[in-house]
Amino acid sequence: MHTREHLLEHLDIEYSYKLARRMEQFRSNEVLGYRPAGSQAEFKTGEMLKKEMESIGLSQVTKDAVTVDGWEFKKAVLAVETKGKRREFQLGAYQTDFKTAGFEPFSLTYVGKGTEKDYEGREVQGKLVLVDINQRDEWWINYPVYQAHLKGAKALIAVQDGGYGEIDNEALNAQDIAGPSDAAAFSISRKDAEVLKELLKEKEEIQVFFDADSQVMPSCTTYNICGRIPGKHPERMILLSAHYDSYFSGFQDDNTAVALMFGIAKSLLESGYQPNNTIVFCAMAAEEWGVIDSDFDWSAGAYEQIFTAHPEWVGKVIADLNFELPALAHGTRARIRSCYEYVRYLEEFLSNLPLLTQAYPEETKITAPIETWSDDFSMAIAGIPSMVNDFTGGSFMETHYHSQFDNDDYYDEQVYRLHHELFLLLICELDQTAVVPLCFAPVMSRAGKFPGAEAAKGVLSKKLDVMKQYLKEAEKKAEQDYQKVQEQNRAYRRLLKEERFEEAEELFESLRPLEQKQLANFKKEQDTFVRIDWYGNVLYPHEILLKNIRLLEDAIEDLEKAEVSKALGRLYQVDNNAYAFMFDEDVYNHFTDYVFHQPRERLKWGYGRIMEHEKLYTLVRSLLEKEKTAGSDFESEILRLKKVCEKQYTLLEKYTDKITEVLKETYLN
Repeated sequence: MHTREHLLEHLDIEYSYKLARRMEQFRSNEVLGYRPAGSQAEFKTGEMLKKEMESIGLSQVTKDAVTVDGWEFKKAVLAVETKGKRREFQLGAYQTDFKTAGFEPFSLTYVGKGTEKDYEGREVQGKLVLVDINQRDEWWINYPVYQAHLKGAKALIAVQDGGYGEIDNEALNAQDIAGPSDAAAFSISRKDAEVLKELLKEKEEIQVFFDADSQVMPSCTTYNICGRIPGKHPERMILLSAHYDSYFSGFQDDNTAVALMFGIAKSLLESGYQPNNTIVFCAMAAEEWGVIDSDFDWSAGAYEQIFTAHPEWVGKVIADLNFELPALAHGTRARIRSCYEYVRYLEEFLSNLPLLTQAYPEETKITAPIETWSDDFSMAIAGIPSMVNDFTGGSFMETHYHSQFDNDDYYDEQVYRLHHELFLLLICELDQTAVVPLCFAPVMSRAGKFPGAEAAKGVLSKKLDVMKQYLKEAEKKAEQDYQKVQEQNRAYRRLLKEERFEEAEELFESLRPLEQKQLANFKKEQDTFVRIDWYGNVLYPHEILLKNIRLLEDAIEDLEKAEVSKALGRLYQVDNNAYAFMFDEDVYNHFTDYVFHQPRERLKWGYGRIMEHEKLYTLVRSLLEKEKTAGSDFESEILRLKKVCEKQYTLLEKYTDKITEVLKETYLN
């Protein structure tokens, strides 16, 4: 067996860094970069990565074709005459259609935040509209863009007003559009926008010239690039993944992650490590965006990889180690964000590590659950236990993320080295397990914490009590089962260490049924427990419903006291009804209905994950009007909210019954 020290000695961080920089050479927009789904730049990068896999010695290197919606963004330049001089501004873009025949004249006007109210008394048909946006604290780009589209605007140009791209006034920003391709959208820096706003102080609109080429390509083919280190058990796999599409140059997001994978692969090969299981390295396409007019338009390449290209991986892959932005410090400690089922094993792994590179002032921790923001979520809901280096802490997401300032200025060699070391050793630890080391106890523990249940009455109250009791029993049994699994894994590891390979193989084969049961239970848990709210947060179904019930009941009580502002504040938090306050009904309906009334292939990993929805648009608008008038009567709104609340209780009972049934079938037989 190879020692940890021997494996670590073969890491070459400089190789990884240089590969990350090499990935910057292919670009759709010659000035800004961009390597979007289905573009020639993405294709050329994939070809380069395929050759690199072959060059470092990976086996069975393949290009797995997947179908996504693609995008080519070649240019967007806005020109304006000011003080007798022509000024040109480079614009970023979103995944929409807009192409001119060279510079064409347009009228441009400023409409504040681009809400419904901002268009009152304004005529924008055929014009460019300039808006301020804060996507972290207010609303996503699709809402003002579609509002502008419905008002007849030719395109929207967004200025980041906090939230993203805060590092510099010259920062551009890009995000997934989550909207239709014919509602065109671009981004402009705060510095350049100020020039336009200054001109617009004297008049309502100005003439500009726009030269743009942004084209969406429905249903095109792109490729996930995979290479392998064959193991003694070829059908049992450990998967490493990272995406190679990008905005701008994408150095941190996600060149360094792809290069980290290659660096780990190279060190394993050069050390002579002979794995017990096949280790698969997969560079994923179309993570940033890949579906037209879908609320779930990112992580399309990973979804297609596991649901279409290789569904047979489910039941064979024991872990997906996904990587995102691994070469910069996120807060004061490194974190591995994991599905609940891997938390216990990972905590034990960390407690037994040798001293690694000291890149952070605090020790590495495990956090859960995984989130929707990266490819590991698609893998997990398919049935592959997943994790990712946590990348959501620190200021980078507000400052450099998805801007032209995502470059190696923020590169932290020590952090990058730590991630190489940490995940290299984790791969080798997982490779010496005989049965996938999943512990289901944290799932049960977290599911059993649901504040607000005390409001339930009668039969539902009793059912919730029964579910909570079953969760406690399932948690206890899961702890016992995990200890048995780890006893077997320790025995297997001991046999390998003592080179008693024949006995080790006999033990391994005897544990195949147990592993299949573990992985089947993992998939069942994903189907039963994993839901997302309207903002992409991963929650339990009863957790979402109880929150809504609490908000609705409190709103009813507020209205009974004629405290309409308080009631509106609570309704703002129910599902996606915040958008009823700012945008017209057609905008609200479009981005509600497209979650429920599209085929599965358009909804991808979001299919069936959002709970049933209550449209409160008309009610919210009624209350906003009545808020202006003292002495208003709220009887009709109270009656409506009571009916909504009853429906939420019905849904809660339905999901309580389902969870209880799964617990009995899976854990308590």
